[in-house]
Formats: sequence, C-alpha cells, structure tokens
Amino acid sequence: NSVTISSTCTYRLVYSMKNLSSYISSQYVQAANRLAGKHARKSIVVYVESFDDVAFWSTLLRPLETEQFYFEVMLPSKTSLCKGKKIALANQLGPNMIACVDADYDYLMQGASPTSKEVCHSPYVFHTLVYAIENYHCHAGSLHNVCVSATLNDRRIFDFEGFMQTFSEIIHPLFVWNLWCYREGKFKQFSMADFYRIVRLRDINLYHPEQELNDLRRRVNSKIARLQHQFPEAKKTYKPLKAELIELGVTPETTYLFMRGHDLLDGVVSVLTSKVCDLLRKERERDIHKYAEHAKQMQNELASYQHSVASVDDVLKHHNG
Repeated sequence: NSVTISSTCTYRLVYSMKNLSSYISSQYVQAANRLAGKHARKSIVVYVESFDDVAFWSTLLRPLETEQFYFEVMLPSKTSLCKGKKIALANQLGPNMIACVDADYDYLMQGASPTSKEVCHSPYVFHTLVYAIENYHCHAGSLHNVCVSATLNDRRIFDFEGFMQTFSEIIHPLFVWNLWCYREGKFKQFSMADFYRIVRLRDINLYHPEQELNDLRRRVNSKIARLQHQFPEAKKTYKPLKAELIELGVTPETTYLFMRGHDLLDGVVSVLTSKVCDLLRKERERDIHKYAEHAKQMQNELASYQHSVASVDDVLKHHNG
C-alpha cells in the first residue's frame, strides 16, 4: 500500500509540475526577476526552434546585453524535447519572454496565414530575414573562407559570388511563381519540393560552370512556360508580387537566400564546396609529395595535414561568416 501511495503522489507531483509549466509566461519571468532583487540583472527568456539555433541566436543577442538585462536562450519546453516554430510561438510571449525563429515563407507571405501574421507583426517575435539559419551559412561571400577552414588551402579556384549571383538571377522568376502558388493556396500544384527538384545542381564542372547554369536556365524556362499555361489568372498578379518581393529584399541577385534552407545547403552549396575542397586537398597533398625530402617526412606531413583538415559539411553548418 505504501508503494502504491508513493507512486500516486509522485504521479500527481509530476502532473502538477507539467500543469504549472503551462502557466509560465512573460509575466512569470518578470515576477521571478523581482525575486532576485531590485539591482540584479533581469533575465529575458528567448525561445528558439532547435538545439542548433541556440548558438546562432546567442551570438546575435549577446552584444545587446546591458548591466540591466541578459538573454537566456533555450528550447521552448523545459519538460520535454518538443521543439519547432509552432511550439516556440505557442508560449505567452511578452517583454520578458520572446521567440526567435526562422522566417521560412512566413515573412514573404506578409500575413497571408495566422503564423505569418504573428511572425510579421508581433513585437515579441524576432525572425531571420532570409528563409532560415542555413541560408546565412550559405552566404556566397563566406564560402571561400569555409573552404579554407576545411582544407587549410587559401587558393581561389572558384568564383562562388559570381556563380551564386548568376544562379539567383536564373531562378528568380521561378521563385516568384513558387511564392505565388503559396499565397494563392495552390502550393500542391507547385510545392517547395517541386521547386527544389528543378533548381538543384546536377553534375557541375568547376572549370565550366556555365554548362550547368545553361541547363538550369532551360529547366526554369520550361517550368515557367507550363505554369503560365496552367495558371492564366496569374497574369494580373505576378508582376505586382514580383515588385513587392523586391521591396522585401528578394532581388534577382539574392534570391538563393530565400529558398528553403536545407535545399540550398544540400542541393547547391554543399555540392559546390565539396568539389572545390576535393581539388584543394589534392593540391595540398601533391605539394607534400613534391617537396618532402624523404619518405618519412612525407608520411608525417601527410598524416599531420589529414588530421588537421575538416569536413566541409561540418564547417558549413557551424561557421558564422
């Protein structure tokens, strides 16, 4: 009987704690801050979508801290591993409890859905301008340094910025079509996955990237022609939407930053950087073979180099360039 009573009490305590956690709000954090004393630094709780987001948002928020307050970045639930944008936004946000999330398409939807309204208009929700954190990791201006970090070879053998600009200019009109379908509720006819299947890189030749870009242009133009035939009603609204997106920052040169993050990372940027890094590593290993004075030195230098290099995918996911 004592075992049964103990088990029942434990269950009730856990149940009560879960119930109490549902009442944690901005006002609760404010009250907790007061308990620490009048002159103590105040905590502002920051809910993010996943473990990977903690470091990203901490890096951005830390310089904003003062002697009066600091940020505490965490997942939205202390009683479970639940995560994601919906969980983060479901909390009772306020001046002492904010959410920092990926924009996804919600920023570009400009209030066309309930989640988009909250992301765009709530003063307590902060979001990326681009689609997601992965897009920042894929910023063209930082990709050369990513390759240097992965290979310890600083030679520039590929124009990342020029390639990504041309890539963006080619996919821009199709991206507008993709967003048009989402705004009009026709995303099943042309989803993000459909968009990705068209724009992902196939087999790029680093010495002649124009070949892949020309193939991409043909695929994009072919799909646009089909969409124009499928949705003739878009003739009146496509151009205004295109102009609105440019006002929001989606220019022809930067469109790649607004496509779905893991698609950009896996299907475009990782493909490019992996090929570049393979060439840079082989070049550095050839140098070691060429300049080593004897076999022992060559083996030692090769072992040291191979121990020092890193996976380009790991560098891509964690750099802050």
